[in-house]
Order: sequence, then structure tokens, then C-alpha cells
Amino acid sequence: MTKIALVTGASRGLGRNTALSIARRGGDVVITYHSRSDEADAVVAEIQAMGRRAVALQLDTGDVAGFGAFADRLRGALAETWQRDSFDHLVNNAGHGDYALIAETSEAQFDRLVDVHFKGVFFLTQALLPLIADGGRIVNLSTGLTRITYPGYAAYAAVKGAVEVLTRYMAKELGARGIAVNAVAPGAIETDFGGGVVRDNPELNEQFAELTALGRVGLPDDIGPMIASLVTEDNRWVNAQRIEVSGGQGI
Repeated sequence: MTKIALVTGASRGLGRNTALSIARRGGDVVITYHSRSDEADAVVAEIQAMGRRAVALQLDTGDVAGFGAFADRLRGALAETWQRDSFDHLVNNAGHGDYALIAETSEAQFDRLVDVHFKGVFFLTQALLPLIADGGRIVNLSTGLTRITYPGYAAYAAVKGAVEVLTRYMAKELGARGIAVNAVAPGAIETDFGGGVVRDNPELNEQFAELTALGRVGLPDDIGPMIASLVTEDNRWVNAQRIEVSGGQGI
């Protein structure tokens, strides 16, 4: 049976690359998007052009109150497109970056990071547990900044640190269902994340490149295929791990 993956925040960046990488490996994909339905539709079209099936659903991962309705829409999409009542893999990718020193971080910035990157991951996974097939996979996105520090990312990195702890607890509690749970921690990547700060700021790009053993910052193609491989049977015994994919950043 073809495996179905749900990738949140997959209309652009790492989520888009992950969804396409899963499709290239023969999987079908449900993607979510926050506001850009046109970009999401383009990703769906790319996946369908590979001969795979895909649908796009709107989701605000910072709005816990909306998760029940989202689960209902997902249940409907699974029945209509796949004639199934479950999916196999959940990739909690959706997120945003907020650059601010500790002394300058507002409560609103902090709360939004918590809502999207931690509270959202916790309660979205909770809402979707009845729909995840036994033997499935969950991948939570973290960051290389939980291991090394860079001024301005304290709140973001701290929230991702919470996700790494949550990942281990998910693995423990869901192990009886054969569901493996891991966290993937990318290093600095050239995407539009955080307003494209790494991609579009030559000085910052060079600073992170100098911190990286392979001498450059990462690209989406460095991350998406790795996540796609993690949800295959080849990696069925990898569980409860923080896997950094950074080219050797900060070693």
C-alpha cells in the first residue's frame, strides 16, 4: 500500500522540498499551507506530475482551536482521495523565524513562537493521533541552534529545544503502536525562512558558512531528501533521536 505523508507548511521552503522528496520516493502527500493557496496548488501540481496523489489543506499551526476542524477536513480528504481513514507519516515542519536579542524580544513574539513551534506541534499531533496508522512515523523539525548559539535566536532555539524533549516523550508513549518519532535539526539554510535572512544577507550567509565544516550554508535539497529517507523502512529502527543535518556547523 502506498504510504501517505502529511507535511505541514509545505507550500515553500523545507516543507515543499520534503513533500517533493517524499513523492519522488513513491509516496503520496497531504500538504498544508497558511495563506498562499497558489503556492500550495503549485506543489500539488508538481507532485501529481510525478504520478503521485496529493492534496493541499489550509492550516494555521498556531491556532490550536482549529485543529479539530482540520482533522475533520483531513479525514474527508483521505476518504475522498485515497479511500482510507488514516495516513502514515506526520512531518511537523511549519514555522517562522523571529530574530531578536533577549533584551528586545516582545511577549507577542515569544508567544507566537511558542504557539507555532511548540504548542502547535504538541496539540496538532494529539489531534491527529487517531488518524496516524500504527507503524507510522513522526518527524519534528528542530534547529542546529539548540546545540550552538547565535545572538538573536534565543527564544526560537529555546522553543525548538522543547520540541526535542517532546520528541523523546512522543517516541516513548507511541512506541506501543510501532510509531517512531525523531527530530531533524537543520543548520543554516538558504530559504525565505525568517524573511530570507540567511539566503539574502551576504554577511550572515558568510558567517554561517565559516562556521560549517563543508564551507557553505545548506540548501533545501540538503534537507528534504534526508527527511524523506527517515520515513522509509530503511530507517525503521531510528527512533527518539535528534538528527542534525548541518554540514558540520559549529564543530
